Parts: sequence; C-alpha cells; structure tokens
Amino acid sequence: MVLLAVLALAAIIVGYIAGKKLAETRLRAMAEEAQKEKEQILKEAEGEAKRIILEAKDEALELRREVEREIQQRRREIERQEERLQRRQEHMERRFEQLERRERTISQREQELDTRFAELSRLEEERRAELERVAGMTAEEARAELLRMVEQEAREDMARLIREIEEEAKREAKDKAREIITLAIERLASEHVAETTVTSVPLPSDDMKGRIIGRQGRNIRAIENATGVDIIVDDTPEAITISSYDPVRREVARRALTKLVQDGRIHPARIEKEVEKARMEVEEVILKAGEEAMLETGVANLHPDLVRLLGRLKFRTSYGQNQWAHAIEVAHLSALLAAELGADVYTAKLGGLLHDIGKAVSHEMEGPHALVGAEIARRCGVPEKVVNCIASHHGEEEPKSLEAIIVATADAISGARPGARRESLESYIKRVTALEEIAKSFPGVEEAYAIQAGREVRIIVKPDQVDDLGVIELSREIAQKVEDNMEYPGQIKITVIREMRATEYAK
Repeated sequence: MVLLAVLALAAIIVGYIAGKKLAETRLRAMAEEAQKEKEQILKEAEGEAKRIILEAKDEALELRREVEREIQQRRREIERQEERLQRRQEHMERRFEQLERRERTISQREQELDTRFAELSRLEEERRAELERVAGMTAEEARAELLRMVEQEAREDMARLIREIEEEAKREAKDKAREIITLAIERLASEHVAETTVTSVPLPSDDMKGRIIGRQGRNIRAIENATGVDIIVDDTPEAITISSYDPVRREVARRALTKLVQDGRIHPARIEKEVEKARMEVEEVILKAGEEAMLETGVANLHPDLVRLLGRLKFRTSYGQNQWAHAIEVAHLSALLAAELGADVYTAKLGGLLHDIGKAVSHEMEGPHALVGAEIARRCGVPEKVVNCIASHHGEEEPKSLEAIIVATADAISGARPGARRESLESYIKRVTALEEIAKSFPGVEEAYAIQAGREVRIIVKPDQVDDLGVIELSREIAQKVEDNMEYPGQIKITVIREMRATEYAK
C-alpha cells in the first residue's frame, strides 16, 4: 500500500514536471510566433508610413506647383494692369496738356472779346446818340413808340383772326345747328301753356264775405293761421283774393275756401278740418304730377323726394310759363338733341327733367335755383354727370360734358319759343332800358336801341373813335357784360354798326 502510494506520488510529480516543460515549450513557441507577428506588423506599418510620406510629398509638390502657377498668373495680370494704368496716365497727361493749351486759348479769346465788346458798346452809344439826335426822341420814347406800334398790329391781327375764325365757324356750324334744332323742335309738338296761379275764389254773393270774416274776424284769422296765406277781402264783387309767396299754400287755401263756401258752414273747427283735407288732396296732386312727369318722359327709379319736388313744379310759373310743363318739354328736347349729336340720351333727358328742380324749394333754401337743385339731386343719389347738367344750365358752374351743354340749349329753346313766356310791362321796360344803358356805358358808343322785344340790341358807334376791328371787340365786351349783369329768357343779339359818311356841296 505504501509502495503504491509512493508510486502514485512519483507519477504525479513526473506528470507535473512533464506538463510544466510542455507548457514552457508552448509559451516559448507562442512568444516566438508573437515576436514574428510583431516584426511583420512593424514591417507593414513602416512600409505604409513610407507610402503615406511619399504620397504627402507628391501632394505637397503638386500644391507647390499650383501655387507657383497661380502666383505667375497673378503676376502677369498685375503687370497688364500696370501697363493699362501707365497708358491711362500718359493719356491723362496728354489731355491735361491739351486742356491747358485750350484754356490759354480761351483766355486769349476772352480778352479779345472783352476788347471787342467794349468797342461795340462804344459804337452802340455813339449810334444811339446819333439816332436820338436825328429822330429827336430818347431811347425810352422810341421804345414806347415801338411797343405801341407792335401792340396795335397785334390787336389788329387778333381781331382779324377772331373775325375769320368766327366767320368760318358760322359758315360751317350755322346750317348744321339750325338743322339739328329744327329737327328736334319739329319732333316735339308740345303745347305752350302760359298760365298764372289762381289767387282768387269766387263767391255766390257778397254776403258770404261777412261769413268768411266771422265774428270779430275769428274765421278769417283761423283760415290764415291754418294755411299760412293772407286773405284779402276788398270791394271786388263776389270774390276774395288769396296772397302768399308759396303757390302750394295758395292752392291749399283755394281748395279749402271753395269747399267752405260750397258747404256754407264756416267756423274754426270746420276750417281746420277742410284745410287738412285740402292739404292731403294737394299732396296727392303733387305726387301724381311727379309720377306723370316720370311716365311721360320715360324716367324711372327716381328718389321719392325728387318725385315730390317735380310735382310741386306744377304750381310754379316763370314769366307765365308753367314749370312742370317746361321741365317735361326740356327733357324731351334734350333727349332729341342728344340723339342727333350722339350723346347719352338718358343722361340728357334726366338732366332736362330735373334742371329746374331747385325752383320748387328756392324760397326755402338760399342760393341760385340751379345750385340748389344740384345739391338736392346729389343728396338723392343722382349721378354726378346729371348733377352737373343741373348746376351748369344757367352758367353758375362750367359744363363738364356735352349733355350739360345740350340741357342748357334745350332750356333756352323752351323758354325762347314764341308764346312760351310773358312778362309784365313794367319788367319789360326795365329790361329794355337796362340793355340800352349797358350798351351806352362803353366809350365810342353814340346810340343804342333795344328792338324785337329786347331780344336784339343795335349799337351805333362813332367812326372816328372805333375802327372796323374794334367793332368786333366791342360787340364781344357788351355781350359779356349783358351776360354778367342781367337775367333774361333765351338769348340777346348784339349788333354793332359803324358807318362813315362824307358830305360835300357842289356850288
């Protein structure tokens, strides 16, 4: 047993020694192999390092070459720029030398010119002195005479040119205008109604006057307070007179009084009731008249206020011409003229219908009826072109369209047609006298006569004070003064007559 144990121990020891030797042998082999791999890696790394160094050297060499090429290119470009700058500098130096030579030449010429100018000034003074001595006038007098002669020649040329232009325009336009207006008037065969607003109420007997006046005048005061008019009870048999500036109030009072007289029951309560009924009837008449005007002229979609004002024109007159009928006639004439001239027919028609709309409220608003009517139309949404037709038909504003001129022309035609208007003898005499006084206020006028009911003024001038060309200017100035200072229907013809007579007796 002991022997076996010894043998086992010996075997273990021998195995341990053998294994240790084997392990050492392997370690040496591995160390050698690792050494070989290390040497191989070092060789490869060294070769790679050499290759990288060679490539870096090649790249550095190539970069150096490129830099050298760029430097050479920059150097050549700089050299070219230096050459250009050198040539430019040489050119500038040559130009500077030329300018210096030219400046010296100019200085010499200026000196020569100064010398010549001084000589010319001396000669001019001598010539002027000689001319003043020969002509017997100073320079100022000669200049004034020359200006007067030039002005006279210019005025003569201007007057001659004006006369030629007017004659040419008359030759070409007179026949055409006459044809257009004649066609328009022929196509509109309207009746002229010269009427006055009713201002009197007939009575069945003079006893009714006392009932209208009432006890202590209470009835007549009630009528006047309710209607806003003045009731005049005079010696006129079987009639009383209504006086008021407002034609609508007059119509309300007339209707109310007519009803009261027919009924016979006249007292304050009854008066107020009848006046209210009459006022409603008149309003209905006004609206109906406005609608009739729209229907007759073919105008639609007007503002209700404009329709009402159109109806109020039925109770307005101008020189005896009913303004409602006048507005309708102007609308038709404007449409016909616009159609003949190729203008906007509807604009002309609407402008003609509304052109006197301001007369319906002229006592309520201050200003000319044309401008008042234009402002009312503008507030009611009427187009601005039509507003200008209204505002310019009497010259308060400048016409801005052909339609505005057409409306003014149609208004003049309607008012100037025979029988359309009438005026009192007193106003007629005043207008004729004013025409003659305006004509006589100009220098050189010997006599002035208003003829043809004040539609023409014939003026006789002194031939030694007004020449043939001055006659044209005088007629124009008189016409302008008449337009600025007078109001008249239609147009007035100004005729200036110059006549030279020579008389001698044979003995």
